[in-house]
Parts: sequence; structure tokens; C-alpha cells
Amino acid sequence: MFDGLPEYPWKKLKPYEEIARQHPNGMVDLSVGSPVDPTPQVIQDALIQATNAPGYPSTAGSLELRQAIVDWFALRRAVPNLSTDQVMPSIGSKELISFLPLFLGLGKGDVVVQPRVAYTAYVVGASLVGAEIISSDDPDEWPANTKLIWLNSPGNPDGKVLDVPALRKAVKRARELGAVLASDECYAELGWGQWAETRIPSLLDPAVSDGNQENLLVLYSLSKQSNLAGYRAAFAAGDKNLIQPIVNLRMHSGLMMPAPVQQAVIAALGDHQHVLVEREIYRSRRDLLLSAVKNYGFTVSDSEAGLYLWASLGEDCWSTVRRMAELGILVVPGEFYEAGGSEYVRFSITATDDKIAEGANRLSNAIKLNS
Repeated sequence: MFDGLPEYPWKKLKPYEEIARQHPNGMVDLSVGSPVDPTPQVIQDALIQATNAPGYPSTAGSLELRQAIVDWFALRRAVPNLSTDQVMPSIGSKELISFLPLFLGLGKGDVVVQPRVAYTAYVVGASLVGAEIISSDDPDEWPANTKLIWLNSPGNPDGKVLDVPALRKAVKRARELGAVLASDECYAELGWGQWAETRIPSLLDPAVSDGNQENLLVLYSLSKQSNLAGYRAAFAAGDKNLIQPIVNLRMHSGLMMPAPVQQAVIAALGDHQHVLVEREIYRSRRDLLLSAVKNYGFTVSDSEAGLYLWASLGEDCWSTVRRMAELGILVVPGEFYEAGGSEYVRFSITATDDKIAEGANRLSNAIKLNS
């Protein structure tokens, strides 16, 4: 049995969850980034209309789906001129993240680079193939034996956005190394502050890539912007010479997006109005929680986009987790996201309006009691 993976980190949060549950008014769970709002009706209708699906779906995705992905990249991500053989669906983005090192044939002696503060799935993929994982945001630090580099913009958990110069520097270094550069961009429609009205750059944007997509790959998920986490609806785009071999490997493995879900994704990509509605819902929740978190005394870093507040009280993250649990609020310790998060916690804004309001109220009451 393979036992090379680290222990699933969320188990360490259980004792603090028990503390939070003892609050007289119950626990406010701001730890999990799972959507709670309804799946838009236009998407539900598309799924229902496609339920008669007796045959096997295409691993590569139907031509209609692939064209919808191509059109969406051109319209929403400023990536023109993709062809339908440069895109593919995946069963959620985590599937592809976790298996990409395997699909690329990486192994011992190879290096996978992830951000200094990183989503937990990147290390899983490296561990599965026995590759070394390095956490670094500085392209000059990436070693010669680097084979895969992960970017995450906007980032989870920190909401950090990489601008065009930062992305271009990463591309330049990846090409010097001959490494695959993969960008996880699933929060790109959820920008705040300066990014609320300005498009968050994509790795495949010609302003970044100069129109050369060799060894570049972008992953995207509809879980957050379209409330499709339960559908496992995601896709990738980029270098045809990466996409097509991955499709072949997934075909042999039986990894295919169900045909009704493919139709749901087509509907989601063709309707931007529901994304605007959901973004406004998240904006309202974020504004309320952000104010309370700052007033409590937290320093909020980055958090320019996405669904999280990356916050610190200048102490060990587990001490902060306990402080919040004693208020009946469950947050995630930054330690889960590598050493760069040791003094941070992550607040999620994906809870219901009532829960966000209750969490903000508890933080405000705690200020009053301590003043």
C-alpha cells in the first residue's frame, strides 16, 4: 500500500472544532471553502435536459463543450485563438492537480515547485511520484532539475494576484529550465479592490506568453463562481502537446466528465450573469467579515481575490485558531499551507449570510468585552 503521502491535515483541526461547537449559539464554520448558495437554475436545467445519457462520454469532451471553453477563454480571460484540441475537461481541478506529475512522467530526482504559501494538492501530486517539492515564489531560486512549476493566481489561501510582469518572469525562467509551467486560476472571476474592475491576468494571455503556449497549462474550476463543487466541473487549456497526451492517459484510466455535466458546463460558460450575481453575494459577505476581522486586530495580507481572508495576529497560527474556537468560530491554521503560513489563519467567506453575520458579531462583541 502506498504510504508516501503526508497525513491529511484537517484531522488536526478536530479538537478545535469541538471547542467551537461548545459555544452556546453553536459553531460558525469559516474553515471550509465549499459553496452554500444554490446552483444557478440555467445550469440545473441544462443538467436535467441531458439526463438521458446511455452511452459513454468523451474523455476529451464533446466538441460543443470544447468550443464553449475556447469561447470562454477568449471572452473572459483575454486568451484568443485557442483551438479545440488545446482544451479538455477534468473531474474537478483537484484531480488534474494531483495527477499532473504522474501524467508528465515525473519521478525521483525531479523537482516540483509550488508557491511559498500553497494549496495542499500540489504536494500530494509530487509525493505520489516521489518528486521533491520546493516552496518558492522567486523564479531565480528554482533549481536546474525543476520539471513542473505551480502558480496559483489568485492564490488559495492568501488571495494573492500575480500581475503580468510577475507572470512573464515565471514564464522566462520556466523556459530556461525546460519545465512545464501550470497556473491554477480558479478564482480569477472573483477579484476585489483594484481587481474588481480589472481583469486578473491569465498565464495564457498573449501579454504574458507572447502568444507562445509551449509548456504552459492553465487549470480552471467552476466550483466557486457557479456553485458547481458538487458537479466536479473543471477544465484545462494550453499547449496541445501537453493536453493531448494527458487526454490519452485519462482515456486509458476511464477518467471522464459525465455527459450531463458536460452540458451543464456549456450552460455555465455561456451565461455570465449568474457569475456577476454570485460575485456580489460574496462581495457583501467579504465586506462584513473583513471589517470585523480588522477591527478585532488582525492584519490582513494580500486577499485581493478569491474567497478567503488571510489574516494574522502576529502569533503562532494554532494560538489564533484556539482564540477563534473559543469564540465559536472555526478557521484554518496557515500551517496547512506550508511554512509561509505559520502566523496566519484563513477565514472563508463561503458560509451563509447568517453565519457570516454571526461570526462578525462575535468578533465585534469580543472587542467590546476586551476594551
